[in-house]
Amino acid sequence: MRKLMAMLALALMAGCTSEPSKPAEKPQPKPPEYVTGRTAFQKLYISARGWARDAQPFRLESQITTDSKGRDGKAAVWRASFASPAQRGAKPYVWSGTDAQDAPSRGVNPGIEDTYSPTNSSTQIFDVAFLKVDSDKAFEVAQAHGGDKLLEKSPDTPVLYLLDWSGSTNELIWHVIYGTTRDEAKLKVAVNATSGDFMRVEK
Repeated sequence: MRKLMAMLALALMAGCTSEPSKPAEKPQPKPPEYVTGRTAFQKLYISARGWARDAQPFRLESQITTDSKGRDGKAAVWRASFASPAQRGAKPYVWSGTDAQDAPSRGVNPGIEDTYSPTNSSTQIFDVAFLKVDSDKAFEVAQAHGGDKLLEKSPDTPVLYLLDWSGSTNELIWHVIYGTTRDEAKLKVAVNATSGDFMRVEK
């Protein structure tokens, strides 16, 4: 009986001295990732080639989110549209580096496939070799042609980036758009995506 009592006492003492179990620590939220157009494009291009071996891009554009206004040529969300002439199909892919409520889930997200017509002037595919100048350089050029003064007066103005092929001049163009949409922009600057040269202020 004494042995039993001693064992119980030891068990009680061990229970009293042991530290209470700590609650599991919550994982810290990942900070948003802001990248340039070419960085995001490489991630999207790999996924598009998994969909169609002959997939070629016809548009790359950034998206404004609550945590990213598109400064310095970087954005937390980029969308690229690809076409497959062999399959006569088009498919968008979105890369997201943020958990913002108005953004898609992180990583690469495929969109819904649509039909593609090579004769459609608004969806002209281009060779990725023409993309030599990144969106951060395009932003620098746009800043030197009116963007800096605009942001000085209206610092909350978001900046969008749109990359597409001009069939009339056979050039790949960065359109740096100061505003929430292309139609309602305060300023639009066209920059050659191959040479980095300023082209024009667009109307």
